[in-house]
Amino acid sequence: MDIRQLEYFLAIVDQGGFNRAASALYLSQPALSQTVQALERDLGSPLFHRIGRRAVLTEAGKALIEPARAAVRSLETARAGVAAVHELREGRLDVAAMPSQAVEPLTSMVSAFSSRWPGVVVVIKAAFTPQDVIDMVRTGAVELGLLAASGPLPHKEVASHLVGEQRFVLVVPPDPDGPFPGRRSVDCQELGGQRLIVGQRGTGMRAYVDNLLESGISFAIAAETEHRVAILPLVLAGVGLAVVTESWRAMAERSGARVLDIEPKNTLSIGWGVRRRGGG
Repeated sequence: MDIRQLEYFLAIVDQGGFNRAASALYLSQPALSQTVQALERDLGSPLFHRIGRRAVLTEAGKALIEPARAAVRSLETARAGVAAVHELREGRLDVAAMPSQAVEPLTSMVSAFSSRWPGVVVVIKAAFTPQDVIDMVRTGAVELGLLAASGPLPHKEVASHLVGEQRFVLVVPPDPDGPFPGRRSVDCQELGGQRLIVGQRGTGMRAYVDNLLESGISFAIAAETEHRVAILPLVLAGVGLAVVTESWRAMAERSGARVLDIEPKNTLSIGWGVRRRGGG
């Protein structure tokens, strides 16, 4: 078994099949298949069920994913360590970030990092819930994860480091079209009777909105979207109002929307997640 075989195996998993993986790796499909077959012989077990053009993971294949990612990540870490000796003139840093935190503070952090180490490529991967970030860090898919959580940061599966907090705010259309004209803040009770645009379950913003409903504040959900980039256009189109985090303020105001603080103040904890030493 060699690292190249594991990289090819993971490419098939990540790309969803042999054809796409071969294209992504700039290989012929027969060459890719031969490499995987050699890996299967080494392991003594098939890794994929080949059903027509589809490749479905066997139980052995599923069991290999996490160790394979750890092995590939270890090699990349070793390469990065060598690059560090050369003052990080080159290399790659894989980061997972949730959508709101990818706006801020990730933008400022990457800007500062790139100014200091311009030769290092920062690869930002999408994660939509705190658990997504934790899983990507724990399995070695990324080196760092930027996540947000209600209350203390999770620490059992990864090591967490608090970097700050973000309060919840309300994005509304510009005056005179929007509600609460001339206001800079709104009490959460005043959301009663409004139409809100919300994200998917599992996110801190959705949890906050659901908690308002459970507390007896009645409002209508106008739209639910997994595409966070759709929130501002939906607000500006008059579909509804949106509860988001402070990281959206500058972008929302530049787009013409108004941003109001929600009282009483309620925040998310923002932090980095890193893999524990020894992979635990």
